[in-house]
Amino acid sequence: MEEAREWLGSGEPPRLIDCREVDEWEICRLENAELLPLSEFAERYRGVLGDMAEPALIYCHHGVRSLHAAQWLAAQGYGGVRSMAGGIDAWARLIEPGMRRY
Repeated sequence: MEEAREWLGSGEPPRLIDCREVDEWEICRLENAELLPLSEFAERYRGVLGDMAEPALIYCHHGVRSLHAAQWLAAQGYGGVRSMAGGIDAWARLIEPGMRRY
């Protein structure tokens, strides 16, 4: 989790993609995140992630969906895509304890 925080706070942060669904997004989200629900991923990813070399960090609730999304993108040829292990739940527990959790 600390690695994700450092990467996001660096001089060259990745795009931050939230692959949860809209109802989850409305509960809480990370600053500067873009919503691309996993249920719409295959149809919309090209419009959101046009540059296949651009670094991106994908997150979900616990890290399972984002891992699948990152693996799928890697299979499509995207190079700098990573999943945030532990998801937004771990972020809320370890980095931002005041964040609303569900």
